[in-house]
Amino acid sequence: MIETPVVFIVFNRPTPTRRVLERIRQERPSKLFVVCDGPRSHVPTDAERVAEVRAIIEQGVDWPCELLKNYADVNMGCRARVVSGLNWAFSLAEQAIILEDDCLPGPSFFTYCEALLDHYRDTPEVMHIGANNFQGWRLRTTRSHFFSKYNHVWGWATWRRAWELFDADADCWKNPEQRARIERLFDSPAERDFWTRHFDALHDPVTRRNVWDYYWTLTCWSHGGLATYPAVNLVENIGFGEDATHTAGASAFHIPARCLAKISFPQKIVRNVAADRYTCLNNYLMQATFPLSAWHQARITAGSVKKSVLGWIRPKSA
Repeated sequence: MIETPVVFIVFNRPTPTRRVLERIRQERPSKLFVVCDGPRSHVPTDAERVAEVRAIIEQGVDWPCELLKNYADVNMGCRARVVSGLNWAFSLAEQAIILEDDCLPGPSFFTYCEALLDHYRDTPEVMHIGANNFQGWRLRTTRSHFFSKYNHVWGWATWRRAWELFDADADCWKNPEQRARIERLFDSPAERDFWTRHFDALHDPVTRRNVWDYYWTLTCWSHGGLATYPAVNLVENIGFGEDATHTAGASAFHIPARCLAKISFPQKIVRNVAADRYTCLNNYLMQATFPLSAWHQARITAGSVKKSVLGWIRPKSA
């Protein structure tokens, strides 16, 4: 049994919900928060499927557990539902492990999250316990984790002290001092180009996207926060497909969950710049659906980016 509360964010996908809940059930958390959006009025199948998902929760939580539910009557949308749900959960808990309905944790996930939540509880520069590794087979550390500016959210954990800083309106991007702090994190002109366009879009009523994770990224960056990045991938995303909200065409990130042999801590808290450059190129620039500048897009299209991750996506001082 794990003592850290688990937040389970669900909606209208019974099959992955059932699989993830079974993994949670195996760990028997003493407290489970369930956040569920309401059905969309323009989608005829939503009401039935949302009801089925909620029934799965009711029937599946059969261990000694404090079950707390935050169910919306009407559809709030991804951003509002996730943010309001996490606000609710952290009003009741000092720390939490967070899973969405398509994030299937491996055998090491919960142990890893609990150990790191305890170890870094009073370390303000660590704001996010990440459980995803998108580095391929590249070994970035001999420890169980290293540090990154990138806070992936396919299975993660954090504390109230970090989440209470959440910038729901991306105001930090309009604040000159905070924006300058964020821009110092960019390791290349291409990276600055990519994120500037995405963060600007958060304030544009026409292009504003129904996302919440970019706001969390901005929050962490504006406060100089780092994320832990595990040595191996600890959570498999099982939500790829036509009914996925954001991952319908992202099968390149369908990576199985692996197991950590043990939990070991780095001697220093410093971000791994090489890993971050690799993440920037492969997770963002090469997968970009939001237009980059014409020059950077031409470089990607020509294939020159693939020749050398560290050659083209290089530090500003190089």
